[in-house]
Amino acid sequence: MNLPLLLLLLGLLYILLGGGLSLMRREGLSGQFALEAIVITAIFSGAAWLANLYVHPALFLAVIYLATMRVRLLVDVGTFYARRGNFARAEQIYRVSDRLFPNQADCLLVKVNQGAACLQQGKLDEARVMFEEVLKKHGEGYLGLKNEAASHYNLGVLYRRKQLEARAQAEFDKVVELWPVSEYARRAEAAKRKTGDHTSQ
Repeated sequence: MNLPLLLLLLGLLYILLGGGLSLMRREGLSGQFALEAIVITAIFSGAAWLANLYVHPALFLAVIYLATMRVRLLVDVGTFYARRGNFARAEQIYRVSDRLFPNQADCLLVKVNQGAACLQQGKLDEARVMFEEVLKKHGEGYLGLKNEAASHYNLGVLYRRKQLEARAQAEFDKVVELWPVSEYARRAEAAKRKTGDHTSQ
């Protein structure tokens, strides 16, 4: 198989796989993700065809992955720092990721992690605003199951810290109802039985 056609097929398969994973995560289909992947595929396959330039397929896949997953990868780095208590560095990274033209689902992912970092620092009102903003997007088709469950769970933790136990229990119940087989549901069930808490990103 000639290289331009191989790169084109790999790019299309990547788009199909990425779209399928987004649907499985209940984040909807992102036109931005597809457009970015199409542009990168066109550049690489065009260079291979018009300039007879050899591009290793593994390099092409690495570039397309890093480019289209840039926000999620940076959020993972920010979360790494937040879990180690380096909140200033985590917030810097979250702000950078928010400036890299995230799609709708990635915007919500950034906000959930910023909210969790605020909660870990005891900034309860800031965290509450962020989680509520995320949950308002429920009907738009881009709020994934994980981010929705994380927002409800962390709101439960937040309300418990504010000694609003009824509201905390209601949020924990929403987590269990929403995604009963998840780690969030397990933590919510445990939180309902005891007063200890911890945030989750």
